Amino acid sequence: MNASTTVEAVHMAAAAMAAPDGDLPPPLVWGSTDLEPKTLRGVLGSYPTGVAIVATRTRDGRAVGLTINSFASLSLDPPLVLWSLVNRSPNLAAFRDCEHFTINVLASGQEELARRFATSTVTDKFADAPVLEAPEGIPAIDGAVATLVCANDQQNHAGDHLLLFGRVLRVASAAGTPLVFHAGRFTALSAPQ
Repeated sequence: MNASTTVEAVHMAAAAMAAPDGDLPPPLVWGSTDLEPKTLRGVLGSYPTGVAIVATRTRDGRAVGLTINSFASLSLDPPLVLWSLVNRSPNLAAFRDCEHFTINVLASGQEELARRFATSTVTDKFADAPVLEAPEGIPAIDGAVATLVCANDQQNHAGDHLLLFGRVLRVASAAGTPLVFHAGRFTALSAPQ
C-alpha cells in the first residue's frame, strides 16, 4: 500500500464516520520532510523537558558531570531510567565504563549550574558546586529537586547516541519547582492556581 492509497483509505474511513450532512474534517497536512539536524532540533525543542545533571566518578577518582535533558523513566518494576549521550562526547568513556551514576533533577534556581555543566570549556565543573557524595562514592548535586542513584545496568547504541540504562538503587527528593528547557531556553513551570 503506497502513501496516496493510505491517505485515500483514511479519507474513506473519515467519510464513513462523517456527520450526517457529509462534512469531512480537513485533510491532514503532513508537513516538512526536511530532516536536517537544525530542523529537527527546532521541532523537538517544542517539547518541554526537565533539566538534570548526570554525574559519576572515574576509576582514578575524577568527578565527571554534564547537563542533560534526555532523561526518562523506563520501568517501575524493576526500577529503570534511561538517558543518552552523543557518541562524540569527551565524557563517553567515563559514563560507558562507570559502575554507578547519579541523575540530579535541577531546581528552577539552578540555571547557572546547568549552564556550567553544559559548557565543555569549563575544566572543573564541580569547583564551588553544591556537591554531596552518595554512599556509592559518586557526586550528587545538593539542592536538586530529585536525585536518583543508579547502577549502570546496560547500554545500547542508537543512531549517534549511546543509551544508558540505570537501575535505580536509591532516591532523594526535596520540595521545589524543577528547571525546564523549552524552545532553546531555560524556563520554569508556573505555580498551580
